[in-house]
Amino acid sequence: MAFTPSSGEQIIFQGHPSWRALLAFYLKGLLIGIVIAVIAKLIGKGTFTVFLIILIALGLTILIGFVKRMATTYTITNRRLNIKRGIFARDIQETRLERVQNVSYSQTVFQRALQVGDVDFDTASSDSENEFVFNGVADPQGVVTQVDRATSQGAAGSHGLGEPSATY
Repeated sequence: MAFTPSSGEQIIFQGHPSWRALLAFYLKGLLIGIVIAVIAKLIGKGTFTVFLIILIALGLTILIGFVKRMATTYTITNRRLNIKRGIFARDIQETRLERVQNVSYSQTVFQRALQVGDVDFDTASSDSENEFVFNGVADPQGVVTQVDRATSQGAAGSHGLGEPSATY
């Protein structure tokens, strides 16, 4: 189920976490496969079996990572921010753009090398239990710039709902 903008709403950004953000997950899956393959080799399994174990572990890891990545969608419109997670069960976070008070991004050394980062939105109702974060996006600075542009447009002629404010 794709994000459906309401009347007059325009999508500014829509995307998923970058595959590079899941690289650590992929490496862990490969490492687990190698460990299992080494154990299989130590108990006397053949080279073909060891190779097959590594191949299956890598294939499953890539498949799970792909599904995990595609099951998360980040959307920024001229009215709201939306995070949708899940395929069968859904977890949807949403906030109006007018409630965004601060936007920042962070990158660990590993994320910086992979050119991905986490974009954190501080909203008027933010609490530590319900953080609003776009994790592992490519070009986090670009996402911050797009949100800044959208909030500037909202402040420059609308009351935050995409409709012009009344003039007196």
